[in-house]
Amino acid sequence: MLRKIIQIDEDKCNGCGACAAACHEGAIGMVNGKARLLRDDYCDGLGDCLPACPTGAIRFVEREAAAYDEKAVLLHRQQKQKAPCACLGTQTHERAPHAAEDESQLRQWPVQIRLAPPSAPYFDGADLLIAADCTAYAYARFHQDFIRGRVALVGCPKLDSVDYSEKLGDILSHNDIRGITLVRMEVPCCGGMERAVRSALDKSGKSLPLHVAVLSTDGRLLSR
Repeated sequence: MLRKIIQIDEDKCNGCGACAAACHEGAIGMVNGKARLLRDDYCDGLGDCLPACPTGAIRFVEREAAAYDEKAVLLHRQQKQKAPCACLGTQTHERAPHAAEDESQLRQWPVQIRLAPPSAPYFDGADLLIAADCTAYAYARFHQDFIRGRVALVGCPKLDSVDYSEKLGDILSHNDIRGITLVRMEVPCCGGMERAVRSALDKSGKSLPLHVAVLSTDGRLLSR
């Protein structure tokens, strides 16, 4: 039958897996590091995957395709729930907070800004930590002083070459965030992270407390 269905441009796909996580029907999977439409009859044509893609690699086309098969999708979901999965890259989960000083304080997964779904339940009522990638390596007590008690997101605007403000704005707009702590390095490229956070706050229309901590390249806390 002729119907609307997604099409993925593999040249634009960066392999982040966000679309596969957003596709509740299981129509999209990762093959050789690229997103791929696995089955036409799993795609409902509603496009939940489109806003999740950071590179615009997904679009709608109208072509001959098998009709959406809701029964097959439900069966697939049931089988997937029963089967263990070793891939943590695109699964969303939350852990109970740890109290011990020598244990990880990370409460949720994923942590990359580009992979975190704005609708993830752990964002509601959260104190949000947004950190530049390098900060956790530079500062020895990063887990104890910054991650503890917070939901953590990390990224690097220089390496990712993306504007985080839109994704962060969605997270702030759709959730009851209590406050934001931004941890960045003193280097100029980390200024992009701070600009993205401030822009996201403006886009969300919310007035939230923002605390900015700046680290030196030798791991000293310069300001907080």
